[in-house]
Amino acid sequence: MTIRIGIVGAGAAAAAAAYALEDELDDPEITVLEKSRGLCGRAATRRRDDVIYDYGANYVKSDDERVVELLTETLDTDGLVDVTDPVWTFDSAGEVSVGRDADEHKWSYESGLTQLAKRLFAHTDATIHRETRVETVIRDDSAERWRLEDAGGEQWGPFDAILLNPPAPQTAELLRTAAWDAEIRDELVDAVDDVPYRTIWTGVFHYPFELERPYYALVNTDKEHEIGWISREECKSGHVPEGESLLIVQASPDWSTDRYDEDPAANLEALAELTAAIVEDERLLEPDWTDHQGWRYALPEDGVDRDPLRRAEESGLYCLGDWVAGEGRLHAALRSGLEVGGRL
Repeated sequence: MTIRIGIVGAGAAAAAAAYALEDELDDPEITVLEKSRGLCGRAATRRRDDVIYDYGANYVKSDDERVVELLTETLDTDGLVDVTDPVWTFDSAGEVSVGRDADEHKWSYESGLTQLAKRLFAHTDATIHRETRVETVIRDDSAERWRLEDAGGEQWGPFDAILLNPPAPQTAELLRTAAWDAEIRDELVDAVDDVPYRTIWTGVFHYPFELERPYYALVNTDKEHEIGWISREECKSGHVPEGESLLIVQASPDWSTDRYDEDPAANLEALAELTAAIVEDERLLEPDWTDHQGWRYALPEDGVDRDPLRRAEESGLYCLGDWVAGEGRLHAALRSGLEVGGRL
């Protein structure tokens, strides 16, 4: 019998789950509904001129054996990039110090992190519908099946199981109006609603010169600076042409929340000034082009109560993502997807 599975969202966890399901089940029928035009969620990549840059998640860490095996043995390793330069630190005063060692792997791809989801989905027969925003979850208890309704009123399904991959606040909002057992639903909504999130506003700065520094990135360890992270995209092979530089600058959660809806040009100017002061290079005040992205639900700061999630799974509804793993890291999202696929 063909198992029909509906997945909301095409993030890294969803791609990993689809991969696991394809590997474990006999010819499953997988339908993915993604609200945007892209894949891999916050593991997002853009291109401009000859430059490729990961403007959300920066890389995949080698902190999980299954994920390491997936990237280095199972998936095609062509174009896999390992950043070998170290991550240094800076404090609230902007003083830079030699920081973390460079022993851990920091993986991306020459064509960007979105390759991760593309390569995982390529191992499946999943059908992906982009620009399709799911707004309603419907449970038919008599048939023990699920349906999903999009913003245009079209229904998808029936599905034997559904997987929800949006960030916790968006998952809670989707579940809040679900036509489903009220007791199970409300308990699950309460648990998902309790997951706290950090907001991150990201600036991207390109320069027509090479910025020579002994580190790949700087991270603010005391969390008292307006900037939380600065990284050099030219440290990833194939991303930035020789003789150029591109910085990914992520503001602190407090700064990002306060200025999330401010004029992007003003935000970029402020971040450029802060970055120039930290890196000690006034040339950084004048990028030749910029980009930006606000992530209202960027990183979960805690996990979720697992008991309501497991009760929902008994009815065929699964939640997955870094917030389920309890760690705002790309490898954690991948692990969550693999685990959910295995349980289903």
